[in-house]
Amino acid sequence: MSRITNNAKQVTPTHSYRDALTLMRIPFSVYLMPVYWFALSTLPQASPWRAAAVFLVLHVLVYPASNGYNSYYDRDEGSIGGLKHPPQPNQQLLHLVWLFDALAILLSLFLSPLFAGFVALYLLISKAYSYEGIRLKKHPILSTFVVTFFQGAYTFAMVQVGVGLPAQQVLQEPNVWFALVSTLFLCGSYPLTQIYQHEEDSRRGDRTLSLLLGIRGTYFFAAVSLLAGVLLLLWLYFSTGQVHNIFIFLICTAPISYFFIGWVLRAQKDHQEANFENTMQMNKVSSLCISTAFVLMMVVR
Repeated sequence: MSRITNNAKQVTPTHSYRDALTLMRIPFSVYLMPVYWFALSTLPQASPWRAAAVFLVLHVLVYPASNGYNSYYDRDEGSIGGLKHPPQPNQQLLHLVWLFDALAILLSLFLSPLFAGFVALYLLISKAYSYEGIRLKKHPILSTFVVTFFQGAYTFAMVQVGVGLPAQQVLQEPNVWFALVSTLFLCGSYPLTQIYQHEEDSRRGDRTLSLLLGIRGTYFFAAVSLLAGVLLLLWLYFSTGQVHNIFIFLICTAPISYFFIGWVLRAQKDHQEANFENTMQMNKVSSLCISTAFVLMMVVR
């Protein structure tokens, strides 16, 4: 009996850290790639090694740390982004979060102090979203503004600063309008990630924007925001003489419109269609298609 107990004690920490790493949801960071590629696609050139370092900091360290911290305080019992059956959070999850935070800021300093400052502020804001003492998630309008700004325009600027663009150029036109496009895209996609969690969010006392709008309202809000972002983007491409980018974007993102319209029509007949599987499929299709569009723009250029 004592031998079995000792073996269990040796195995438990391994499983704990494995569960903690699972809750960091590193593969889920792929859904946030479009802003990264979008920010690079608007630059005339960028250092490949700096671009790779920025990708590593954001998608392997910053976003997973934010995911893990969110999971630690949410303690979801149902499906969450990227995980249909998430394990329960543990103390090891916080250990990994702090480790990823420290590594993200340390590596950012090698690129520039300004970029490290951007990263540090992003990490703080992402924690305010979930931390029980602040929990922006309980405030639908404020949390939507914070998330869409920091994951959109702010991240757009952060990527450009990371690859070496001077701060004053980040704030020049038309760059600031491109940054606004990224926030409009996030404004459309963010409520869709909440559409299947109404019951659990209500039980926790979180008033998300999707819960406030309802299922139909969420789809309408997403459609208007995404359409506004697309129209602004196409106008920017046209006004800056990048007409070829219009065709690339429309062709690459056609599958998104096809899936989204079909999903909305199905959900109008059966609200059960507003579920985890369809939400993740929408995220996957939109992320890969938009990322492909921006990468192709860079290749063609």
